[in-house]
Amino acid sequence: MHKSSPIRRSSLAASLVASATLGVGVASAQDSSLLLEPVRSQEQQALTMENGSFMFRELPADHRPREVQLHDTLVVIVDYRTRMISEGDAEQRKNSFINQALTSWLAFDGKSVRLAPQLAGDPRVSGINNSQYRAESDLELRDAMSFKIAAEVIDIRPNGNLYIEADWDVENNEENWKTFLAGEVSRESIQPDRTVTSESIVRLKIKAKQVGMVRDGYERGWFSKFYDRYKAF
Repeated sequence: MHKSSPIRRSSLAASLVASATLGVGVASAQDSSLLLEPVRSQEQQALTMENGSFMFRELPADHRPREVQLHDTLVVIVDYRTRMISEGDAEQRKNSFINQALTSWLAFDGKSVRLAPQLAGDPRVSGINNSQYRAESDLELRDAMSFKIAAEVIDIRPNGNLYIEADWDVENNEENWKTFLAGEVSRESIQPDRTVTSESIVRLKIKAKQVGMVRDGYERGWFSKFYDRYKAF
């Protein structure tokens, strides 16, 4: 069996004492996790993508996205869908019976007012009134609108939001489509490719109108419009 010499044991003990005396702090293994708080010295910089990632490449100045300015163009993606269902049922019945008689009346002879004799008998009114009203109505409305349109930045609000407007007028033979869009959108809602959805626009206003043979085929006449608006029953 091999035994250590006294000199060797003394050297090992001296090394342990020196390490304990000169050591500063608690020793820890190396950890490359970015979630740990790094030990920084006065000369050490904060960890960023620029100095901490070997894959980081800064884009050239001519390739960086430019901030949206006045009179720039944005593409608005409109996807509007709505559905409304309304049901109504009303019923009213009224029965009335009238039986009245005039038993006395007044007469004026030029000097005074006196009781007038009713030689033919007392006038009488009698009758029965039966009325019944019932109405049923069902309404189901579905509407959808989907298109893309280019809008111009007309104004920049004090809070940084952009007021945009779009005007679209397409004419094909006898058919004409006119579309107008306006609203206010925040800069955070604009995608990198300068598109924005209609759901992100505040105070959205859309006006769409069609003129032509297709519209004339299902358009109501003036009498139908008048009757539907001012109908008595």
